[in-house]
Amino acid sequence: MAFMKDVRFVGSSLDDLRQFPAGARREAGFELSNVQAGLLPSDWKPMKTVGAGAVEIRIKDKNGIYRVIYVARFEEAVYVLHAFQKKTQKTRNADIDLAKARYKALAEQRKQP
Repeated sequence: MAFMKDVRFVGSSLDDLRQFPAGARREAGFELSNVQAGLLPSDWKPMKTVGAGAVEIRIKDKNGIYRVIYVARFEEAVYVLHAFQKKTQKTRNADIDLAKARYKALAEQRKQP
């Protein structure tokens, strides 16, 4: 069996993900398990504005459009930075800024012994 990375949630991302409707939550879990196994999600895009290696999982559900931003480039875990419902064509700056701030805090935390 292949090595599976841990999934670690940063900030309120786990609580935010739990607010997704059941179908979107199930899809997010499936996609994150693929990422744990070293695979890419089925629908994704790089989020270079958030940080190096940040990726957005794109989920369409009958209840709306949802996004999960994560970074998997670190050896020890897949870090979920932000999970949210997308309500506009363009991702809101507030969502990008939150993911970016969590990425920066994570990078700082990883530098400490």
